Amino acid sequence: MGAITYDIEIPSSIPAAKMFKAVVLDADTLIPKIMPQAIKKVEILEGDGGVGTVKIIHFGEGSQYKSAKHRVDAIDTENLTHSYTIVEGDALAGVLESITYHVKIVPKEDGGCICKNRSIYHTKGDVEINEEKIKEGKEKAMQMFKAIEAYLQANA
Repeated sequence: MGAITYDIEIPSSIPAAKMFKAVVLDADTLIPKIMPQAIKKVEILEGDGGVGTVKIIHFGEGSQYKSAKHRVDAIDTENLTHSYTIVEGDALAGVLESITYHVKIVPKEDGGCICKNRSIYHTKGDVEINEEKIKEGKEKAMQMFKAIEAYLQANA
């Protein structure tokens, strides 16, 4: 099994704690509300939302995927970090064992923040990953982050 890592940093004018709450703690209800074309609903299969929780994300009409099962690996509200792993679903495209995401919201001196997101794609065997698919995923993550930022600005 191989692993391919990609990092993305997205700046925001929203304070770090507020962005963390929206992007991590409230995401299951907030994202389907503001981007139903991307995510229709999130269903908790086991757990209480904390570490070990297993969820199914049902993607919306605008997605090429139907669903993904993910597990919460870590949440640290003090350090504004969150890790989770997609362990099942058509988003793995039959060539990935899993995709792990590490999110860290870093406060900036001007009162805003930077969202640092590391994605680790764990391939099956020595499968090569299509760089375009990775780029699409990064762009979708950026769009979702910017939609949450716009929602928070409009509803401050």
